[in-house]
Amino acid sequence: MKTKLIALGLFLIGAVTSLASENALVLQTDFGLKDGAVAAMRGVAIGVSPQLSIHDLSHANTPFDIWEGAYRLKQAAPFWPAGTVFVSVIDPGVGTERKSVVLKTKSGHFFVSPDNGTLTLVAEELGIDTVREIDETKNRRHGSERSYTFHGRDVYAFVGARLAAGAITFEEVGPALSPQVVSIPYERARLEGGVLVGTIPFLDFQYGNIWTNLNETLFAKLGAKFGDRLRVTVARAGNPVFTGEMPYVRTFGDVPEGSPLLYLNSLMNVSFALNQGDFAKAHGVACGAEWSVRVEKAPR
Repeated sequence: MKTKLIALGLFLIGAVTSLASENALVLQTDFGLKDGAVAAMRGVAIGVSPQLSIHDLSHANTPFDIWEGAYRLKQAAPFWPAGTVFVSVIDPGVGTERKSVVLKTKSGHFFVSPDNGTLTLVAEELGIDTVREIDETKNRRHGSERSYTFHGRDVYAFVGARLAAGAITFEEVGPALSPQVVSIPYERARLEGGVLVGTIPFLDFQYGNIWTNLNETLFAKLGAKFGDRLRVTVARAGNPVFTGEMPYVRTFGDVPEGSPLLYLNSLMNVSFALNQGDFAKAHGVACGAEWSVRVEKAPR
């Protein structure tokens, strides 16, 4: 009896240790949920380890929009613990010569993705530690060698799950590449002659608020105080779409309904909105690398 209890105890300790050694797996795609594509990826991951903790970042991304996928990763990844493995499949070039890679950031996160620009913002935000190309001769779902259009299932989910479960080490993913990734060009946030310059990486789609990449620290250099009026210009590919003034306030209710305002959003970045209105729709503003913003104090 004593021997059986000891054996059971060792088994339980081993099971707990095994669970503790696994990291979360987070999935992002532009597949939607109308068919079985995401479920197939989850099935592949569960096939690697039934104990895996699998989570969804988003599957409602705009089809083929690599920039949107890049921003979603930047938005979510810093809130996950080191060791988390993100699988991101926004892959209009599936089956072509673009590389399949795993990026390890200096923060200790892993990103499994085509190297097509999806990793632009997390590489900048979290720093590049190492980039490895996936060796598909060793790291590919068995029997999928003749499939060329579903790497999300056959390569990325499989590799991500194996990495998260500890079935392979990062070094076993494949050969190390130079520490860089394909980067999408966009307007970097900066202060230039008393004017803040940046981009619109994303919209708060539900409400039509405009989110910029101008963070709280950079904004502070403008010296604006609550109640100050600021002049805002929004342009697409250098062509102005909106120019106007608005007050810097704490929250939406600080201005009358329908009025514009400038505030710091939940990510502590400069944003524009209409109180109980849709700024993006009202002024024909969208988001992406071709969009730019300028913010400066309004003349008295």
